[in-house]
Amino acid sequence: MILIQSWQQASKNAHAIRKQVFIEEQGVPQELELDEFDPLCWHALAFEGTQCIGTGRLVAMGVNEGQIGRMAVLPCFRGKGTGKAILLKLIKLAQSQNISSLMLHSQVLAIPFYEKYGFTPQGPIYEEAGIDHRNMIILLPISH
Repeated sequence: MILIQSWQQASKNAHAIRKQVFIEEQGVPQELELDEFDPLCWHALAFEGTQCIGTGRLVAMGVNEGQIGRMAVLPCFRGKGTGKAILLKLIKLAQSQNISSLMLHSQVLAIPFYEKYGFTPQGPIYEEAGIDHRNMIILLPISH
């Protein structure tokens, strides 16, 4: 089950997932993990029963533009479709908000995952929080 929540509703579960995946597993500095965008985002939370197992977020960045970020799934739940379900829920949410262009900062190792869902790499590889990333974009049909 994937729920869409405000930061106020999602912060406890989303931060717990992101702390485990980004800070503890990947070594992202704690001060970079939470940012000023969290309160402005819609947060997707994946649940297995009552346990939150994954998260992602969507923020509107401008007229018809959005950005997906902070996609994370707990290690023991990876490879079971949770990331796909979170991503597709965020894409559907973006369309419902008339967002026609979605961007994300993909870790280089995750590029093939996002390509499966229509995202295209753009620009050079760069370092973010000590990890190689590349921007990716998808253009969405607007739902009426």
